[in-house]
Amino acid sequence: MSNVIVVGGGAAGMMAAIAAAEKGNKVTLIEKNEKLGKKLFITGKGRCNVTNGADVETLLANVVTNRKFLYSSFYCFDNTALMEMIEKAGCPLKTERGDRVFPVSDHSSDIIKALEKILKENGVEILLNTEVKELTIKDGKAEGVKAAKVTGVTKGDKGQGRKPEPKLLILKSDAVIVCTGGVSYPLTGSTGDGYKFAEKSGHGIVKAKPSLVPLETKEKWVSKCMGLSLKNVSMKLVSGKKTLYDGFGEMLFTHFGISGPLVLTGSCYYDPDKHSDVKAIIDLKPALSEEQLDKRILRDFEENANKSFANSLGGLLPASLIPVIVEYAGIDKDKKVHDITKEERKSLLDALKNLTLNITGTRGFAEAIITRGGISVKDIDPGTMESKHVKDLYFAGEVLDLDAVTGGFNLQIAWSTGHAAGSAIEQ
Repeated sequence: MSNVIVVGGGAAGMMAAIAAAEKGNKVTLIEKNEKLGKKLFITGKGRCNVTNGADVETLLANVVTNRKFLYSSFYCFDNTALMEMIEKAGCPLKTERGDRVFPVSDHSSDIIKALEKILKENGVEILLNTEVKELTIKDGKAEGVKAAKVTGVTKGDKGQGRKPEPKLLILKSDAVIVCTGGVSYPLTGSTGDGYKFAEKSGHGIVKAKPSLVPLETKEKWVSKCMGLSLKNVSMKLVSGKKTLYDGFGEMLFTHFGISGPLVLTGSCYYDPDKHSDVKAIIDLKPALSEEQLDKRILRDFEENANKSFANSLGGLLPASLIPVIVEYAGIDKDKKVHDITKEERKSLLDALKNLTLNITGTRGFAEAIITRGGISVKDIDPGTMESKHVKDLYFAGEVLDLDAVTGGFNLQIAWSTGHAAGSAIEQ
């Protein structure tokens, strides 16, 4: 029986602990928060989009970074295996639009409870409020960790709560699995600890950046449309002549720029350090060709011939977007519709089909769903998740340089890599 320490009680960490324990190992799961699955709890707006129900090839196709690295782990423990495990533990699942998989209850806490039940059944020891400070590595082999455990709140002279001195723990093991996550949502405890451990032990680190994140724009008019959600629009992100992303769906205007599912997915393909002069080109009427839209505009103009231009657009656009399109088209808002020229109508058509925003960057890690970057997968065995530099040291989940688009794919990366790491450790 091997003694295994898993660092981090998120999705990858819980799965790694389960897989290692099912192999007959003695497993200790260390989490610095007061409970397991703190980030998992808030995913999918608290509903937990636990995976995606598509076939494995589709899962892989939605991975943005280092897709080939995941072939082995995805095929060895796929979404079907995960769903069977969770349902068997008493949490029924359902599949929604886009093959997104959620608990039937719509409560992420039920996913965490199911995993905690499996951990308990397999005898995993859980240390909460315990922060790993460093890995113990000797002669190129992982031999345990040094951690600090907060044991409770002490009372000051006036009964005030005072942070206690943490208790230093030196824990020995035969193997260590690091599942500390990235740096997105730092309030959940994702503070980049794993990067420090990895770098100190000779692993390459790809610079961490926010991903699945809202975008900021140069245009200030977006704040006037704040809260406006547009459904069934298409958006391209272009850098010079290169199209970085072309998608269809729902987006949202914010006080700083744009957000929503379409924009978050697009952000996966945009790197502010590599791509300059990036523009978001929005087609507000993608279901209509330019010719079809022009006929529609002509019909609206005929019906509203005596109205001012601005007052004729109610059938085409939400109210808050009308002033934006009027200005973008360069047509006097008070001009009578019957006086609008063919060239001006073309300008309106262009505004509706090619509304362009200049992207100045992304929001920060506090608003990012995931982290792009992390430990270089060149230093990790894709079949076992074991380090190529340190024997018996494994890494899994978001701490690795792996990321995917929204829709349950990133959690599947965590489940599959966590399972691969835990399963690789024999008794």
